[in-house]
Amino acid sequence: HAQHNLGLMHAKGEGVPRDFKEAVRWYRLAAEQGEARDQGNLGLMYAKGKGVLQDYVLAHMWFNLAAEQGEKVASDLRDSLAKKMTPAQIAEAQKLASEWKPRDK
Repeated sequence: HAQHNLGLMHAKGEGVPRDFKEAVRWYRLAAEQGEARDQGNLGLMYAKGKGVLQDYVLAHMWFNLAAEQGEKVASDLRDSLAKKMTPAQIAEAQKLASEWKPRDK
């Protein structure tokens, strides 16, 4: 949970200067360990291009991984984002999600 909290602090500028790149770094650490909330948060950063280059394929992948763990908001965001994507982009995102494996905590 510490990584999640650090990501939120940097994204919101709570107790530290707002720094989206630093927020992404902390969200990614937690997301790569399989934390669904942070997979959704990382997807949002990619969807909006905050702290990273905007990338709908990676956003969809992270939303999809979070949605598979029951994150309803991530599921809704994924479905909304898909309307802005080509079928090839969606297929690539789904391929990345199916091949993804969490890192050890």
